[in-house]
Order: sequence, then structure tokens, then C-alpha cells
Amino acid sequence: MRQTLARWLDSDIGHSFRTSPVAITAAAIAFVCVFCAVFANWVAPHNPFDLTTLELSDARRPPAWSAEGSAKYLLGTDDQGRDILSALMYGARISLVVGAASVLLSMVIGVVLGLLAGFKGGWLDAFLMRLCDVMLSFPPILVALLIAGVGRAMFPNAHDTVAFGVLIVSITLTGWVQYARTVRGSTLVERNKEYVQAARVTGVPPLRIMLRHVLPNVTGPVLVLATIHVATAIITEATLSFLGVGVPPTSPSLGTLIRVGNDYLFSGEWWITIFPGLMLILIALSVNLLGDWLRDALNPRLR
Repeated sequence: MRQTLARWLDSDIGHSFRTSPVAITAAAIAFVCVFCAVFANWVAPHNPFDLTTLELSDARRPPAWSAEGSAKYLLGTDDQGRDILSALMYGARISLVVGAASVLLSMVIGVVLGLLAGFKGGWLDAFLMRLCDVMLSFPPILVALLIAGVGRAMFPNAHDTVAFGVLIVSITLTGWVQYARTVRGSTLVERNKEYVQAARVTGVPPLRIMLRHVLPNVTGPVLVLATIHVATAIITEATLSFLGVGVPPTSPSLGTLIRVGNDYLFSGEWWITIFPGLMLILIALSVNLLGDWLRDALNPRLR
């Protein structure tokens, strides 16, 4: 493990990371957010979803450093008496899981369709690209809102797992287009190169050429796009949850916490919505900065 890390730090990408203060800061923020989200059961001071530990008398308490705050709650409590700091950790876990799952599914669908369109060409390429044009003609958040709303209407009493699945699918159907167009463009360039022509002459099957020769050479842009798309997926999930068609109320994400706090923003309980909003900004900004750094690090013209 240490040798692998040392080799990575000595590589061109590792050197670019070590010499970029922005990338190091963004990676540190992203690591802290992900660590607190993954290990929320051990890191969080309270379990905000354990109803037996909630007390309505503690509802809407200000942060600990304020004059009326309680030392028990560092960032205050919400309208149900849940600790805001603990709710942020558990809510960030939900947002990260939904964002990562939707990005992974979008990447798989987009890469497969992009490879087929770029390598096969012909009517398949034309059909898939026209489908991409149709998808791009609609705002992504509108498509996700429509699909999520229809899914919740079809399964009104569905289990939380089904609700999460509908949300992930709604974000996926608006995110695969970028991967398909990116991979298709890179595949059009790679399929005319000498190594692909040599593989064809030697009788290598087309599927093996795509998977063994073309796919490894188009993964660079895909990784950059996936990194940036994680932040977009998290914001989309937060938007849908803020509008009430995202994750179930029993499993609130950052968007749900912001929506709950919005009802009390003008009555003086600003901490209920401000801190979830700051958490969402930190996650999205750190991931976007890492994506920008990775794009520059993988660009041979900037080395």
C-alpha cells in the first residue's frame, strides 16, 4: 500500500497534486465530509433518526455558542429536536450514496452507448445521437422532477428502497448523455488509429477491440466527467428533495434539511437551513475543484 502510494506521488499526476494547494485543500475537505458521512454512526454525537432519544423541548435550540444555546448541541437543533450536526452527517451520507450511485449508473450506460455509437457508426450512431439531442433539449432538473414525480405517484406507499431507486433512476436518465457524447467522440478518433486497424486485420472480434483497445484509451475524459458529475448529481438530489419529490421524509438528505429549515428562516431560526446549505456547498465545491484539477492533470498539453 505504501509503495503504491509512493509511486503515485512520484508520478506526473501525483506531482501535480502535491504542487496544487487548491487540489490539496479540496481533497482534505472532501475527505472529511465523506469520512463523517460514512462513519456517521460512530462520529455523530447523536442519532437524529432514533425517535426514542428526541425531545420536543429541545426543538429549535440555537447553536452552542449563542446566548440561548445549549452545550449539548454545537450547531443547534431543528423543529423536531434533532441535533443539526448529527443530521448533517447522516444527511450527507444519503446525498453521497444517491449521487455516487446515479453517477456510476450514468457512466456505465453512457460509456456502453458511446462505444457502440462511435465504433459501429451508421444508423445506430445516428439514432443514439438524435436521442442525446432530444434529452439535451430538456432541462435536466425538469426531466428528473418529472420522472421522480411519476415514480412516486405510481408507488405511493412504496418502501424507502423503492423511493431511492426511483430517485437514482431519475438522475441517471438525465446524466448518461454527457458520457455517451464524450465517449463517442473519443471512439471516433481511436477507431481510425493504427493499433485498431492492426487488430482488425489480425481477426480480433469487434467486441474485444472495443473493450481491450478502445475503452482504456477513452477512460481519461470519462473519469474527469464523472468527478464533476458527482457534484451535479448531489445538487440535483438536493433540489428534488427540497421540492418534496426526493428521498422519503423519514430519511432526510441535505436537500430535505434545507427545505425543513426554510420554513423557519424568517422567524429567526437561521441555523436550521444555513448549516445544511453550507455542507452542500462544501461538498459540491470540493468535488468540482478536484474535477478541475484532474482535468488539467490528465491534459498532456498542460504538463
